[in-house]
Order: sequence, then structure tokens, then C-alpha cells
Amino acid sequence: MEWDEELEDDQLQVRIEQVLFTLPEMKRLTSQEMNSIVMRVFHSFRGLDALQPLVDDPSVTEIMINGHKEIFIERDGRMEQLEMKFENREKLEDIIQAIVSQVNRVVNESSPIVDARLSDGSRVHVVLPPIALKGPTVTIRKFPTQPMTMDDLVRRGAITEEASELLKTLIQAKYNIFISGGTGSGKTTFLNALSQYIPSSERVITIEDAAELQIITVPNLVGLETRNANTEGKGAIPMRDLIRASLRMRPNRVVVGEVRGAEALDMLQAMNTGHDGSLSTGHANSARDMMSRLETMVLSGASLPLPVIRQQIASALDIVVHLARIRDGSRKVLEIAEVIGMEGGEIVLFPLYVFDEEGEVDGVVHGKLACKGTLQERWKLQMAGLRCPNEEGG
Repeated sequence: MEWDEELEDDQLQVRIEQVLFTLPEMKRLTSQEMNSIVMRVFHSFRGLDALQPLVDDPSVTEIMINGHKEIFIERDGRMEQLEMKFENREKLEDIIQAIVSQVNRVVNESSPIVDARLSDGSRVHVVLPPIALKGPTVTIRKFPTQPMTMDDLVRRGAITEEASELLKTLIQAKYNIFISGGTGSGKTTFLNALSQYIPSSERVITIEDAAELQIITVPNLVGLETRNANTEGKGAIPMRDLIRASLRMRPNRVVVGEVRGAEALDMLQAMNTGHDGSLSTGHANSARDMMSRLETMVLSGASLPLPVIRQQIASALDIVVHLARIRDGSRKVLEIAEVIGMEGGEIVLFPLYVFDEEGEVDGVVHGKLACKGTLQERWKLQMAGLRCPNEEGG
């Protein structure tokens, strides 16, 4: 066989071993060191070079590259810097180009910021110089191979079984649910878990900047992903266009991965025009703060009076679930609130569950998601022939 012919992965690995093991320097290494070098060379051909072992390591949840000399990872909720580094800046840039080209994205000096994903669904964010001062900067958010279920989240203490049963019923009754939280609070993971309660008989359209949702229980599923402009500045397809297109695809529900800007208005209008049971996420510090953030997003795309925007939000959303990553590194549901309308020109949130902290022992925060009230608006439950769980008489 010649090096320029097509090789399967195992054939390539054997060929690398045959070449490297003939080198005198290799004889002074341990078998573990030799294997490490073989795999590094293999990953330079078929993987992500130095990053591949980190991508393959299930205990690593985030990879942060601050230029070719600095690599940080997050493992078990804690951040650490690795001794490893890239040979040079050009090597890191080659890996970046390989990643973004796989999903038909472009990143260069004239367009230095891009979102992409790996083949396993991991989310990738790239910022290049001159915007990134230390050099090419890459952040990789990894997701579990098998999406977490709500039962998994209950076992981890992220939510109580009682609250999860309520959300399950609300999903089945087609309540519109919005998930808020800060960066790394687990919004996408929670959205995936919630989506597993969607009846398999429905048609669902997902809309994302970079596809990362893993909805596995709905056969009739269509995934849409935004597209950046090409090198000539043309061909961009923003989230607003995708939301509008989705409404002509006969969806039972629309799932918007995350709203960040003017597309919030289109999402709210979809929820207000017969697409009940829709889901979305957004960045905020609390359920109340999420309402203000949505107002700002809508205003960025439409010059509407504030009372009109608030009425749109109050009419569209039924439930807000707020997540947070608390100081011990764990991710928890801190609040489940019902949107019950307008009063005095303000959106009214009624707390159903709130996390009550009980103290901290050996660095672990203890507390419980306590029930604070019962569901107020029940007409969707009645239309679906369902009862509110954990209540006498439904």
C-alpha cells in the first residue's frame, strides 16, 4: 500500500505504528508513551489533533482555547489549565478551518466570529484575531452522547420529581414554556429533557443557530439551522426567516433553541397564532429578568409600544422555568413561574416552585425546590382532558 491511497482508520493507525516504531527514539519510550504519540499522529490526520482526546473524554464538559499556548478545560464543574499546547498558531488555525468547513461555515479576518458544531453535536464558538488579542480563541461546549432524561435530572437533584411531573403534564397539555438561565446553566440539556414528553404523534420543527438539540422521541421532526453570509456578504438566513418558514411547514410545535434578538417577536407571534406547546430558551438572571430581556429583544426588531410588547409576551408564554449554576458547580431549577397576564401595565408572574437554600456542607449547597402555589390558568389542561398532578381533585 502507498501513503496516497485511501486507508480505513485501523489501516492508517497500523501504518503510523509501522513507521514510528522504526525510529530509534521510540525505543526509549514506554508503551504508554508510544501509544500516546501514535494516537496524536493519527488524530492529526483524522481527528482534531491535540483536542481529540479531550473531545473523547466524557468527563470533560467544556474546552477553552485562548490562543495556541493556553488550553483550559472544565471537568466535574471545575476549571483547570492543561500543560498541553499546540505546536504553533498555524496548527490551531488549520483545526479551526477543518471544524467550520464541515458545517459550511466561514471564518476569517473579515468575518472573525462564527458558531459551528462537531460531528458529535458539541457546540463550537470561534473568535479570530484581530478581535481575539491572544490569538485564535475556541470554546467547545460538549453534550452527552445520550441526552439526559428528566429522570436523570431528578436523580442529580436538578429538579424534584413532583415538579417534573407538573412540567410533563404541562408539555402534554401544550403550555408554551420558556427556559431561562445564565451561560452554562443547562438550558439546552433541560430543553432536551422536556422535549421527551412531547407526544410522538406530533410534528415538531426545531430552529437553531447551530444545531445541538437532541430530540429523539419524535419521529416527525424537522431541524432548521441558520446560515451565515458568504464571503461576498450574501446568502445569510437568520433565525427570523426560519421561524417564519417553519409556520408554513404544518408544525404542531415550534422549538427555538435560543432567542437572542429580534427573532423573539417572531417566536412570540408563533406562540400566539395557534402553535401551542412551543418551547424556547434565553439568557437571563431570573424569570422576572427574562421578561425584561424579551422586551428588549422585541424592541431591537420592531418599533412597538411597550404595553403592546408586554401584552404579546403575557399572551404567548404560559410558564417560565429558570435554571442556574450555583456556587458548588451544580445546575438546578431555581424557579418555575406561571405567566398569568397583565396588571398595572406589568407582566404578572405567579411562583409555582422556588428553590429554598438550606445551607452548605463541605462545599455542597443543600436545599429543595419547594411548592409555593398551584397552577392558576387551567383551560389548556381541561382542553387536553388532563389534571394538574399532586393535587386533590386535579
